[in-house]
Amino acid sequence: MIKKIINKLLGKSPAANSRGQKPSFGKREEIGAAVHGIDLELVDERALNVVHTLQDAGYEAYIVGGAVRDLLVGLRPKDFDVATDATPEQVKGLFRRAFIIGRRFRIVHVVYGRGREHEVIEVSTFRAYMDNAAAEQVAGNERTSKSELAGMKHAVDSSGRVLRDNVWGPQNEDATRRDFTINAMYYDPETQTVVDYHGGFKDVKKRVLRMIGDPATRYREDPVRIIRAVRFAAKLSALGFKLDAKTAAPLVKSHELLADVPQSRLFDEMLKLLQTGHALASIAQLKALGLARGIYPLLDVIVERAEQPFVNAALQDTDRRVGEGKPVAPSFLLACALWADVRDGWARRMAQRQHSHPALQDAIDEVFDARIGDVSGRGKLAADMREIWMMQPRFDKRVGSAPFGLVEQPRFRAGFDFMRLRADVGEIDELLADWWQEFSTADDNLRQDLVDQVREEQQSRQRTRAPRVHTSPTADKPAADRPEPSTEADGGEAPPKKRRRRRRSGGAKSGGESAPTPDTGE
Repeated sequence: MIKKIINKLLGKSPAANSRGQKPSFGKREEIGAAVHGIDLELVDERALNVVHTLQDAGYEAYIVGGAVRDLLVGLRPKDFDVATDATPEQVKGLFRRAFIIGRRFRIVHVVYGRGREHEVIEVSTFRAYMDNAAAEQVAGNERTSKSELAGMKHAVDSSGRVLRDNVWGPQNEDATRRDFTINAMYYDPETQTVVDYHGGFKDVKKRVLRMIGDPATRYREDPVRIIRAVRFAAKLSALGFKLDAKTAAPLVKSHELLADVPQSRLFDEMLKLLQTGHALASIAQLKALGLARGIYPLLDVIVERAEQPFVNAALQDTDRRVGEGKPVAPSFLLACALWADVRDGWARRMAQRQHSHPALQDAIDEVFDARIGDVSGRGKLAADMREIWMMQPRFDKRVGSAPFGLVEQPRFRAGFDFMRLRADVGEIDELLADWWQEFSTADDNLRQDLVDQVREEQQSRQRTRAPRVHTSPTADKPAADRPEPSTEADGGEAPPKKRRRRRRSGGAKSGGESAPTPDTGE
């Protein structure tokens, strides 16, 4: 506030940057359908409905951001964002199911459909370009200064990171405050016109990923842009896009600014890196740009282990599922990345003669404390990870009622997919994964046949296993002279317990201790 008063006394414009220069808001360029070639069939009907509703109400409205970029290169966007001059409250009033979210940036989610099939169109209001030197400044971060930030529309912390940015303005200023030129274009599907202020259309054609304004300053305003630069470079690398040299140069030096970003936000950005269908490409970009370490501790672990067969298989599987339009869960990928820690901790405790179940539980708790911390709130994500891990030893039990109960578990598919990956890399027998694949898709009769087959195989192995007898009264007799023990499974009568007790007693008298006869009746 003091700085704001001083700037006013000195005659500095609020729109002046920290060097006293007025920022460039670019020059408006309108590109027609004959030039940009966007196929209107690729535009989601719900996004069209949002734009049409806002324009009918007298507001400006455009599809904006990555959706425009994807449309220009002939891709069908997975997400659609809309920008408008209507305030969040005005937008909310036009739609039956609309919700204002966010404090740092207030936006509106317009919701279509219900349950898993629901779709969200994100609507943001044009924001004014505000010089951070003129913004109200707080000493702490978003969490520590929450009460102080409550009444502020534009505020930064001591490092220049923007904590609030809710000052509305014209479209050209809204374009300037966006990060990359290729994400700062506006498409009006009604007139089929693309509006461009910063040469984004030319950069799309040249396949260049370029920051608007001074990159170092923009990273300081919001350090998460560092991660976004990596994500976009990875996502678009297959189309030939490359980071502009000036945009890439400050990345390594600026990544220290991420230390002041809330852990929960970094966690979310890490998941975007790994779950948007370009996980392996993102890791390759991190290494190429010198950012393999230092962005987020858990991400460091994943990058370090990306070449390990099991983790690499999980990353490939995630990319494949996203590419096929299938859902992916962060719990699955993180469970794969940290499985080596759980497995080793489990084995160590088993070697110390701890029982298997509590040994696995303790190993999991140790990994959560060391790797996850409280960022996930130990909520659903942590519960799902734990269930995937705890399910693994249960796949070894394939007789009785155990497999019938396991296959009905809500997280069975995630646990099975995890076990399948373990089999694919040779950690467990592939035949085990094949059996569970068949069992999970079979009807009840076939399932019972599969269980019976496993039981018969186990009984057969027990019958052919040599008895562990050290000394017994019949030890010197040839095998052909000894009578075969009859069992209930053979249709005969099991040896009377009294006789078996005498046999063990006789063995003891002769100086040895014979092992109990294997029970082959079940």
